[in-house]
Amino acid sequence: MSDFDLDGYFARIGYSGPTDSSLATLRSLHSAHPQAIPFENIDALMGVSVGLDPASLQDKVCKRGRGGYCFEHNLIFMHALEALGFAVSGLAARVLWGQPDDAVTARSHMLLRVDLGSKTYIADVGFGGLTLTAPLLLEPDLEQRTPHETFRIVERADHFRLQANIGGDWRTLYRFDMQRAYEVDYQVSSHFLSTHPSSHFLSTLVAARALPDRRYGLRNNRLSIHHLGGRSEQREIATAAELADVLENQLAIVIPDRAAFEARLRQKTIVET
Repeated sequence: MSDFDLDGYFARIGYSGPTDSSLATLRSLHSAHPQAIPFENIDALMGVSVGLDPASLQDKVCKRGRGGYCFEHNLIFMHALEALGFAVSGLAARVLWGQPDDAVTARSHMLLRVDLGSKTYIADVGFGGLTLTAPLLLEPDLEQRTPHETFRIVERADHFRLQANIGGDWRTLYRFDMQRAYEVDYQVSSHFLSTHPSSHFLSTLVAARALPDRRYGLRNNRLSIHHLGGRSEQREIATAAELADVLENQLAIVIPDRAAFEARLRQKTIVET
């Protein structure tokens, strides 16, 4: 993308490092992105259209300081990598987090394939509370430490599974294959997730942010803080005003119309007052 504002993206994530298409640069960007740009679904919750074209992404994420969900995160990350000269393409995944291991779910998640020389890496800056904070080498069964959890990629007959080590147990995030996906594919999935009555993004507030020493995760009015080293804490937030404060101050989320947002939280009974 020759018209992608790479400097604007760098400013958004606070990046001033190398700009070559190396593994070191990929790792640095993959670490900086989820620290600076939170996962959030406020637009879908508010009934606002989610634009995935490059101009809409740059306006929302870079100029207005917003976050977004997987398509927004990984598309803008893909455009940035392309602008730097990386060989990158989009993939699609079936989310299995919180599902039976044999569940057949829709291809509703986006991730990236990055080819560096003879090696292939998986990048994903948009999986909410367990967003990768480093790229993973596409090598089955290799346990790979990231700045947060340890991950591995397990190969099955016709797909791969991304798994995280949580408290000593390997838990599957999603399954994916190497069939290339395109913006139009993501537009279809995003439209469903942001408009269909059965989509949990219309009734559930989801937000997350990864910092160097912890992860923040929010589902409706329940805030979880997972510290590096294993200690976790949770608390329930009682009021819409307090919930908005948490989003702004701890998760670094810009709320476009705070009064309307607080009213929607009460309407959806995410909070009572």
